[in-house]
Order: sequence, then C-alpha cells, then structure tokens
Amino acid sequence: MTLPPAFTRASERAAAWLGSLESVQVTPSSAHDAIEETLGALPDGPTDDAEVIDLLADAVEPGLAGMGAGRWFGFVIGGAHPVSIAADWLVSAWDQNAGMLPTTPGVVAAERVAARWIVDLLGLPSESSVGFVTGGTTANLVGILVGRDELLRRSGWDPDKGLAGGPSIRVLAGAEVHISPLQALRYAGLPQPELLDVDAQGRMLPAGLEAALSAEPDRPALVLLQAGDIHSGDSDPFAELVPIARRHPTWVHVDGAFGLWQAASPALSHLTTGLELADSWATDAHKTLNVPYDCGMVIVRDATAHRRAMSMHAPYLFAEEEAHPYELVPEMSRRARGVPVWATLRALGRSGVVDLVDRLHLRALQLADGIGSLPGARVLNDVVFTQVCVAFEDDARTRAIVEEILAEGEVWMSGSEWHGRAVLRISVSNWATSEDDVARSVAAVARAVRLVGRS
Repeated sequence: MTLPPAFTRASERAAAWLGSLESVQVTPSSAHDAIEETLGALPDGPTDDAEVIDLLADAVEPGLAGMGAGRWFGFVIGGAHPVSIAADWLVSAWDQNAGMLPTTPGVVAAERVAARWIVDLLGLPSESSVGFVTGGTTANLVGILVGRDELLRRSGWDPDKGLAGGPSIRVLAGAEVHISPLQALRYAGLPQPELLDVDAQGRMLPAGLEAALSAEPDRPALVLLQAGDIHSGDSDPFAELVPIARRHPTWVHVDGAFGLWQAASPALSHLTTGLELADSWATDAHKTLNVPYDCGMVIVRDATAHRRAMSMHAPYLFAEEEAHPYELVPEMSRRARGVPVWATLRALGRSGVVDLVDRLHLRALQLADGIGSLPGARVLNDVVFTQVCVAFEDDARTRAIVEEILAEGEVWMSGSEWHGRAVLRISVSNWATSEDDVARSVAAVARAVRLVGRS
C-alpha cells in the first residue's frame, strides 16, 4: 500500500524536526499571536492534505520549544525516546478507544503488560492496579479520590452520598508539597493540607507527622508524601513515615511524578526505602521514562478500592470480572497511551531503565560540578537525583543570569525560589542529554555570568 501523501509529508517533517534538535535554539523564536495570524483564517474550500501538513509545520515550528533537545532542563520535561514516538504513531493509526477489554483487546493487553512491568521495576506490591491517565496531576487526583472514598467508607459513610454531611477528612503534607496534589485536592473537594516541617532537602520530618496525627488520633487523614522534591530531587523517609501513619486511620498517597523512578535503580533505591508501604502512587511517564505526552500512571495497592472509586455503569457497557481500563481512570474514551510505555520498556529492558535513571543522575552531578565552579555560584541542594538548584551572590544577580540564559536560547534552565532565595533550577530529564550537552550548557551559563558581570 502506498502511504497517503499527508503521512509521507508528516514523516519527513517530523524527521527534519528531530534531526534539528542538536543545533536548534531551545527557546521559541515566534510568539503565539503571529502564529495564530498565520493559522487562523478558515478557507472557503478544501486544501490538499500534504499542503496542510506543510502549512502547519511552517507556521508552528518557529513557536516550538526544543524540549526534546539534550539542553532542555526546564520544568522536569523529558524528551521522547525514538521507539516511544514510533509506538505513539501506531497508536494514532490504530485509532483504538482503549476503554474496554472486549472491544480493544490488543492495546489493552499491551497496557496490562506494561503495568505489570512498571509495578515490578518500582518494587511495588504485585497486586496493585494501574490506570493510565493524562499526566501527574490526574494521577494524583485518582489516588486521592480512591483514598478519599476509602477513608469515608472506613468511617461508616457511603461516598455515593457525596461529601456533604460526611466525616471530615484531614490532609497532611510536607511544607514543600508540589502544586500538583494541591490542585488534585481542590478537584476532589478536600481541604488544602496542614503543612508539616521538612528538613533542608524538603523531606517531611517524622516527628512532625507523629505529633499532627496524635493530636487527632481518630480522625481520618490523607497523608501526602513525595518521591522527588521539585527542587532537591530527594524523597520523604517513607520507611519512617508510613508506619507512623499506619497507627491511625489514614490513606498514604505518594506524588512521584519523576522521583518514583529512583526505586528502579539499585544505586538510588535507598532514597525510596519503604515506598512500597504506601497505599497509592502517582508518576508521569513523559518525565523520567521519556514517553511522549500524555501518559501519567496511577498505581493503587487495593485494586478493589481503585475500581470501586472510579467505576461507572450503564446497561450498554460490558460487565467483566476484571476491571475495564475506564474503571480505573476518569475517562471512558482515551487513546492507548500505555502502548508507548510498553514499547519503551521493551526496547530498554530492565538494565536499560536502570542505565537511563542512573545517567540522568550522572548528568545532574556533572552540571552541578561545572556550574558550581563558576564565579559566585553555589549549589544549594545535595544532588541526589536529577535536580540542581544554584544561587549566585544575591537574588537580583541570580534572576539576571536566568534571564540572560533564556535570552540566548542555547539552553533552557528555569528560575525559581527555594528556601527564600532566587535560584537557577535545573531538571535533568532527557535520555538524550550527553556530556557534550553538559559542556555546552555550562558554557552558556558561564557566558550569562560574564554578561551580567559587565552590566
């Protein structure tokens, strides 16, 4: 079969874009309003399919950020592994609604195998259920919803009645909790958390959790922990915290958008000791695993509770003993987003996953060493995983250096604030980041330091 011209043209344009990532400016060169102007007039008649692809690529590419480049270190955004892109193309071509077992057994089978591999790689309970969702926030939402419903049930309240009139649920989290679970709490109709003290790396202090739970020992509580602090990269001491929570009516949920993958590496798994003791976990495959958007994963120890909280029923839907994919997530209709996860894991194998995780950590250490040696630079965190936070002599200078880095476009490193200081925040998340990318990135920061020094 001859491919339709639009397919051929899209493949050519995609290959050209991917081939440009080594040299591309990582910051967009065109603003959205100019691109909207180009794309915005609806024609009176049809346009040739291949021409549409060219028009789209010509207009949009100047507004693309080089997120797949090895010099992108912003917002914990990973690049897409080549095999995951290829598998994602197949998913689009197959055009399967991956919601129900009987209708799409092919893609559902691939997702179920990928789910088992993920649970095994992360050392989580083998009986856990896995739902493939849009991203980390949705994964946090599902874990929190399951926890909310179970806490209500254990308190003698039927969640199907709604929240009004039901038991009041506390939420406890470390002071450096990420905004993702905070937003998920809002969606779930739960209060914002009581913030507990953390150490210098952002890890929750066990004594603080013990004191908070002991103050109201019989009140149901959702305890939010994290694997991978957004600034330090470190994880909460699960082996100490979860047993404390277990002495009270709690549900323990772990936000591990990128840091959950520490558990897959023998060299880093000490950072997540006790992770498997929690009740639910959230992660985002487009970050550390480098799968295309959108692909978050929620993992729940109690598969029955997971299905009970998320399932919906109608006479026209199939009834199965096993959970349909739609019974584990908020969507009835979705693409088979777990298929690229299967392809990536199959291509890498267990040793390849370990190498990927360890290499991201190595690149973070190399960046910390190189940038930390520049005049006035100080690395503020222990670089235990993929995050590096750098401050210069004062906040104004740090912010100015960040602005110079982004203005040049050779590398993307985000500004942030941590422990009351402005910082240059670096997140190493791309499988493609090489030693050469590290050298180019350090040189870019050095140029910014010199320019700010002359101003």
